[in-house]
Amino acid sequence: MTEEDLNRDDAWALLCRYNKDHFHRQHALTMEGVMRWYANDQGYGDEADFWAIVGMLHDLDFEQWPQQHCVKEMEMLREAGYPERLIHAVGSHGYAICCDVKPEHQMEKVLYASDELSGLIGACALVRPSHSVQDMEVKSVKKKYKKKDFAAGCSREVIERGAEMLGWDLDTLIEKTILAMRSCEDSYLNVPEG
Repeated sequence: MTEEDLNRDDAWALLCRYNKDHFHRQHALTMEGVMRWYANDQGYGDEADFWAIVGMLHDLDFEQWPQQHCVKEMEMLREAGYPERLIHAVGSHGYAICCDVKPEHQMEKVLYASDELSGLIGACALVRPSHSVQDMEVKSVKKKYKKKDFAAGCSREVIERGAEMLGWDLDTLIEKTILAMRSCEDSYLNVPEG
């Protein structure tokens, strides 16, 4: 399969085959939209579909094989005929966590930096009166970010390492990721069956 052969519907079907839980599907849609937004923001608009599919598939194995995360999904994607650039990108978000595939391309660094952060921002949205990122500000996220027991599963260390990889300060990463999540909130709040 070449990058030109990639198809969003096929990627979604593959994701749904291995991910039945609403939360995992919602996170996949969040990261699909976040990565599409970032592709345009970072000057890779011509690759926005590719970035989006990487975002969608980045946790393909996590629901069923959390102990083999990234390693298992790279095998699965290789067996399904996905291109090596996508496989490397998906694996790289587990760098120094569960695999040794280092983020090299800007897309991979963005995925690494925004994955955990999107979870933290999503948790922040849930405790807001609006339950939305549309009215969220950086200072609101920073306030929760400092509370280690809030969204404790979202690694601050990984978020900070990702910001450093990108050469951004934490505020810039948070601001951009909020904007990215605003762009796709309707999609990830309305997870389709299937």
